[in-house]
Amino acid sequence: MKKKNRRLAVVMVASIVALIVILSVIVAVTGYQQFTHVLERQYNDTAYEVAETALTYLNPDKLEGYLQSGQTDEEYDAILARLDELVVSSNCNFIYVAKIDETDYMTTTYIYDSVNPATGFDRYEFGYVSRDTDPKYVDDLKHILTTGGRAEKYLYSYTESGAHTTAGLAVQDSSGRVVAVIGVEKSMTVLYGARSTYVRWVATIAVTMVVLTLLVYLLWLNRKVIRPIAEITGEARRFANDGENPVTSLKATQNRYEIGVLASSILKMEAEIKRYIDNLTAVTAEKERIGAELDIATHIQSSMLPCIFPAFPDRPEVDIYASMTPAKEVGGDFYDFFMVDDTHLAIVMADVSGKGVPAALFMVIGKTLIKDHTTPGRDLGEVFMEVNKLLCEGNGEELFITAFEGVLDLKTGQFNFVNAGHEMPFIRRKGKYTPEKIRAGFVLAGMETTRYRMGSLQMEPGDAIFQYTDGVTEATNADNELYGMERLEAVLNQNADAAPDALLTAVKADIDAFVGDAPQFDDITMLCLEFKEMMR
Repeated sequence: MKKKNRRLAVVMVASIVALIVILSVIVAVTGYQQFTHVLERQYNDTAYEVAETALTYLNPDKLEGYLQSGQTDEEYDAILARLDELVVSSNCNFIYVAKIDETDYMTTTYIYDSVNPATGFDRYEFGYVSRDTDPKYVDDLKHILTTGGRAEKYLYSYTESGAHTTAGLAVQDSSGRVVAVIGVEKSMTVLYGARSTYVRWVATIAVTMVVLTLLVYLLWLNRKVIRPIAEITGEARRFANDGENPVTSLKATQNRYEIGVLASSILKMEAEIKRYIDNLTAVTAEKERIGAELDIATHIQSSMLPCIFPAFPDRPEVDIYASMTPAKEVGGDFYDFFMVDDTHLAIVMADVSGKGVPAALFMVIGKTLIKDHTTPGRDLGEVFMEVNKLLCEGNGEELFITAFEGVLDLKTGQFNFVNAGHEMPFIRRKGKYTPEKIRAGFVLAGMETTRYRMGSLQMEPGDAIFQYTDGVTEATNADNELYGMERLEAVLNQNADAAPDALLTAVKADIDAFVGDAPQFDDITMLCLEFKEMMR
């Protein structure tokens, strides 16, 4: 009888042990899947938030134009730079914008491709065509392109480099037509470590359950394991589903085992994700505000420079044209032209040291002072001496201005000028442009006691003067070569008979062709004055 009881006890113990093992496996697998799913979903939601942020940077109406022309512009470069910043700040692997061939959904033409330097990969250049799209993404691509929405399911991939999640959104132009797809790939860096910790914990608990008294262990398991996991899982699910503020405490944090660490980690992770989302929202709003203000500043600055051409339609004696292309939203270069009196026309070309808003503000002051002090009959050297003194007062930023001013007598053709450290102009005489070797004085706002001398030259009908800032001659291509005086003189003489507006257009086109895709580092400002006939 004893022997039978022992055998029955063995069977009961074996059955309970098997039941415990089965229950342990069930709990472990359920928790493993739920935990993995929550982390994957949170990573994927984060990737979509980054994709939606990147989508606000784009100008969808210009994407097809880029692909058709094969050329980009300054706006494209600025957007690419912002995407490069975003891919690093959001700790993503890639952010790309691509045109999908809808005949097979397997061919991708890249428009933007920002790569996190930490990945070690190189970016795909503009216009790069790839024909190796993973077939498992085809259905999602079809859904995105046909509905204009996002992928129907969360996309994950597990490779030798680790776990990744991918977000995909449609890029629609102003008419609502889908013109491209924006994708974000983000590494799920925490996933492997968290799952490894979870597996180790389950194995430890399983061995312990077999050793301990079954009844006590079942009570302990229910109190110390099942309930905390359910609490953690429920909180993770709640936070993943509604994204509201995380809870401040969980009973599971009081657990002495890994579950307590896991509960604390969940709380910390929720707080970090919420803070990250809030910061990302605030940063995005601030960038949008600054962008809007700079856009307004750009329009204000442009409106301050003469921009209506022909400038003097009622004066057959002269033809004049000018242009400025700032390196940033606002620039430090400026030009001006105005009638001093009925018979004298003044031109000004200047370049403020520095870039951006400080240079633009100093530009406004310099432009206003030069114009206000240029009066009929006044010596231009005296004009610059007075302007220099005023600019030196309170110049805490230690900015300075290189400037050139000239006044043309429309009756006699006499051209008086003064030069404060600026570039030498090109003069067209007898159909040929040559640089005029004009002595340059010291810059404005450099030293209060600087003296300036006025020079003079004679212009005949048919002559012209071309003046510019150093952004023209110092334009740099991808090989760090400067545009230079020789190229400028060559293109001027190739278009020597052109009217001022056509001449400036030709020079700018030649500079753009030379620079190519290299970024613009300095403002490019030009002015051309053609003396056509004597005033009667």
